[in-house]
Amino acid sequence: MIILLTNDDGIHAPGLFALYRALKPDHELYIVAPESEMSAVGHAITLTSPLRVQEVRKNGSFYGYAVTGTPADCVKIALQELLDTPPDVILSGINLGANVGVNLLYSGTVSAATEGAFLGVPSAAISLATLKDPDFGFAARFSKVIIRFLSTSGLSDGTALNVNIPALPPDEIRGVCITRQGTARFEERFETRTDPRGNMYYWLSGEKFVGEGRADDDFIALRQKKITITPIHYDLTCNRELERLKSLSFPLEIPLSHPK
Repeated sequence: MIILLTNDDGIHAPGLFALYRALKPDHELYIVAPESEMSAVGHAITLTSPLRVQEVRKNGSFYGYAVTGTPADCVKIALQELLDTPPDVILSGINLGANVGVNLLYSGTVSAATEGAFLGVPSAAISLATLKDPDFGFAARFSKVIIRFLSTSGLSDGTALNVNIPALPPDEIRGVCITRQGTARFEERFETRTDPRGNMYYWLSGEKFVGEGRADDDFIALRQKKITITPIHYDLTCNRELERLKSLSFPLEIPLSHPK
């Protein structure tokens, strides 16, 4: 299969290289990834500056293209300019750290996958649930399961998969769970610091889920040592609220002039 690999941690990230090594023997791979780390940029695209693309080599051999843009930029330019043949699958990752709950709105890893889905290519984001001492080996091997699923079962139009893998030895993982995106609130904190010139600045330093989730929420299943697979879609319409608003007598008068 022709597979496009991308991420938000940058083209030199070890998670991306782990995917490359695991999949290279069996597939035709193309890497188009940000030149530098683009974590938490969400679904941003670059409009006010040019995108520059450079070839990257590893051990003397061509490895991929580094783009001075966001993960969504990388998917767009790969499909429209860099690849002669459209990919069969797009994989984004392996991200350092879980992407669950409302984090999906911020994640560049997830946004690359949703951009792929938007452009009609079966796509998945893959994340490893740790920020320290990552071992990407099992997550990279599990990506083969995701590829087989995408190629045999497919996805409905515009849908991508968000996959989170516990940072545990394989024999400690308690199975695979199809989950929904959790919506529990985050509690965040900032550290207040002072620079050498005496100016105060703030650094976002921690976050945690507050409140209870549902049994099939992604972050709950991940805590239970399960691999989570969440189908996601770029349609952000709240259908429940859409129907409620349609049922109201909403004032439809349009003011035609400014009040005097």
